[in-house]
Amino acid sequence: MSSSIVPVSRRLVLGSAALALFTPGVFAEELVKTPRQTEGPFYPNKLPLDTDNDLIIINDGTNPSVGTIAHLTGKVLDPKGNPVKNALVEIWQCDANGVYLHTKDSEPKKDKQDKHFQGFGRFLTGSTGEYYFRTIKPVEYPGRAPHIHVKIKMGKDTLLITQCYAKDEKARNEKDGIYMGIKDPKARESVTVDFQKVKGSKIGELQAQFTIVLGSTPAG
Repeated sequence: MSSSIVPVSRRLVLGSAALALFTPGVFAEELVKTPRQTEGPFYPNKLPLDTDNDLIIINDGTNPSVGTIAHLTGKVLDPKGNPVKNALVEIWQCDANGVYLHTKDSEPKKDKQDKHFQGFGRFLTGSTGEYYFRTIKPVEYPGRAPHIHVKIKMGKDTLLITQCYAKDEKARNEKDGIYMGIKDPKARESVTVDFQKVKGSKIGELQAQFTIVLGSTPAG
């Protein structure tokens, strides 16, 4: 994992690499609804002061987190393939040392925790349903394959809780009971994302696309 990360502006927006991942022309009959997954025990019980979409740098800090930078992009779509605007996308994951931003996990492991990793982030989708996060490639957690938790909200309603997994972690994925609990192969494939190298990156950055298809059309 690379720790020699160059800090970027805190006003992080969709970059060209992220936009290039979106593929137009997806037909409704081809869409696979994103399967629901457990929230898990470590949704932050105390949200950090910084909850933006850049998990690498906290507030205006200059020390980046440890880990391989990953640009996670995607769209939130309704069952017909229409983009969902104003959906709040939340992600959370353990740091590169396998520690979550939750007191029941971080307190016993405070000597291991990466204090420079935000651990949680939010992004409000625009008119095309897109979202973007700069985070780290997920790492293995005891008993679990590498994964990122995702929650979709609209107002006070939670529309979906799911997880996404790394395609190149096939062996670990197949030993993960939650991942293998998705019985439909197409649904399982829909939460398995390909972390690809960012062309021209000198620090080994990765990019991945995770399209989220809701099971029902949001009210309103």
